[in-house]
Amino acid sequence: MIKRALDLSYKTGRRIVIAIVGSSVLLIGLVMLVTPGPAFIVIPTGLAILAIEFVWARRWLKKLREMISQRGAAGRGKRAEEYR
Repeated sequence: MIKRALDLSYKTGRRIVIAIVGSSVLLIGLVMLVTPGPAFIVIPTGLAILAIEFVWARRWLKKLREMISQRGAAGRGKRAEEYR
Protein backbone atom coordinates (compact mmCIF):
# COMPACT_ATOMS: atom_id res chain seq x y z
CA MET A 1 0.00 0.00 0.00
CA ILE A 2 2.81 2.42 0.84
CA LYS A 3 4.63 1.50 -2.37
CA ARG A 4 1.49 2.24 -4.40
CA ALA A 5 1.05 5.59 -2.67
CA LEU A 6 4.69 6.51 -3.32
CA ASP A 7 4.38 5.44 -6.95
CA LEU A 8 1.22 7.51 -7.36
CA SER A 9 2.78 10.57 -5.75
CA TYR A 10 5.91 10.19 -7.93
CA LYS A 11 3.81 10.07 -11.11
CA THR A 12 1.73 13.04 -10.01
CA GLY A 13 4.78 15.05 -8.99
CA ARG A 14 6.54 14.25 -12.26
CA ARG A 15 3.50 15.33 -14.24
CA ILE A 16 3.25 18.61 -12.30
CA VAL A 17 6.95 19.39 -12.74
CA ILE A 18 6.77 18.68 -16.49
CA ALA A 19 3.67 20.86 -16.78
CA ILE A 20 5.32 23.76 -14.96
CA VAL A 21 8.64 23.58 -16.81
CA GLY A 22 7.05 23.02 -20.23
CA SER A 23 4.48 25.78 -19.75
CA SER A 24 7.17 28.20 -18.61
CA VAL A 25 9.34 27.48 -21.65
CA LEU A 26 6.32 27.76 -23.95
CA LEU A 27 5.25 31.08 -22.42
CA ILE A 28 8.78 32.45 -22.73
CA GLY A 29 8.70 31.46 -26.40
CA LEU A 30 5.38 33.21 -26.90
CA VAL A 31 6.79 36.37 -25.30
CA MET A 32 9.74 36.12 -27.69
CA LEU A 33 7.33 36.45 -30.62
CA VAL A 34 7.00 40.15 -29.80
CA THR A 35 10.40 40.69 -28.21
CA PRO A 36 13.84 39.84 -29.58
CA GLY A 37 14.73 36.22 -29.18
CA PRO A 38 14.69 32.79 -30.82
CA ALA A 39 10.94 32.15 -30.43
CA PHE A 40 10.83 29.63 -33.26
CA ILE A 41 13.29 27.44 -31.35
CA VAL A 42 11.90 27.94 -27.85
CA ILE A 43 8.21 27.27 -28.67
CA PRO A 44 8.82 23.78 -30.13
CA THR A 45 11.13 23.04 -27.19
CA GLY A 46 8.35 23.90 -24.75
CA LEU A 47 5.91 21.75 -26.68
CA ALA A 48 8.41 18.88 -26.71
CA ILE A 49 8.74 19.09 -22.93
CA LEU A 50 4.96 19.09 -22.53
CA ALA A 51 4.63 16.22 -25.04
CA ILE A 52 6.46 13.95 -22.59
CA GLU A 53 3.25 13.75 -20.54
CA PHE A 54 0.41 15.33 -22.52
CA VAL A 55 -1.18 14.01 -25.72
CA TRP A 56 -2.51 17.42 -26.79
CA ALA A 57 1.04 18.80 -26.82
CA ARG A 58 2.16 15.84 -28.95
CA ARG A 59 -0.55 16.68 -31.48
CA TRP A 60 0.40 20.37 -31.58
CA LEU A 61 4.07 19.50 -31.95
CA LYS A 62 3.28 17.14 -34.83
CA LYS A 63 1.21 19.83 -36.59
CA LEU A 64 3.99 22.38 -36.04
CA ARG A 65 6.61 20.01 -37.48
CA GLU A 66 4.44 19.33 -40.53
CA MET A 67 3.86 23.05 -41.07
CA ILE A 68 7.58 23.81 -40.82
CA SER A 69 8.39 20.93 -43.16
CA GLN A 70 5.85 22.10 -45.76
CA ARG A 71 7.09 25.69 -45.64
CA GLY A 72 10.68 24.52 -45.93
CA ALA A 73 9.85 22.33 -48.93
CA ALA A 74 7.94 25.16 -50.58
CA GLY A 75 10.85 27.53 -49.98
CA ARG A 76 13.36 25.09 -51.44
CA GLY A 77 11.17 24.59 -54.50
CA LYS A 78 10.80 28.33 -54.98
CA ARG A 79 14.55 28.89 -54.73
CA ALA A 80 15.21 26.04 -57.16
CA GLU A 81 12.86 27.60 -59.70
CA GLU A 82 14.72 30.92 -59.50
CA TYR A 83 17.94 29.30 -60.70
CA ARG A 84 16.49 27.44 -63.68
